[in-house]
Amino acid sequence: MFRMVIHWLLSAIALMFVSRVVPGFFVTGIQAALIAAVVIGFLNATLGFLLKALTFPLVILTFGLFLLVINAGVILIASHVVPGFYVYGWRPAVIGAAVLAIIGLVIRAFSKE
Repeated sequence: MFRMVIHWLLSAIALMFVSRVVPGFFVTGIQAALIAAVVIGFLNATLGFLLKALTFPLVILTFGLFLLVINAGVILIASHVVPGFYVYGWRPAVIGAAVLAIIGLVIRAFSKE
């Protein structure tokens, strides 16, 4: 339970960081970031899983780069659902997905599981 809360907080902080770095990617506050982290996690676990399973051959052909498009789509859907979380277009969504993936890599590298 504690690990899940820490992961949730780190995801929200990562969203806040991305909103400062990527133009067109906005989070109005920590509350919106916390809600967006939950919504993105839920969408990734449900819709994202289904899309990744259906597009597996395309993911293989693009050496995994199509996963960024799927994650960008999940981010765009979350931005339409969460008030205070705005992503204006596919380009900020794809760049934001890439930056979030890099941040996630760094977090996993420093955390012990």
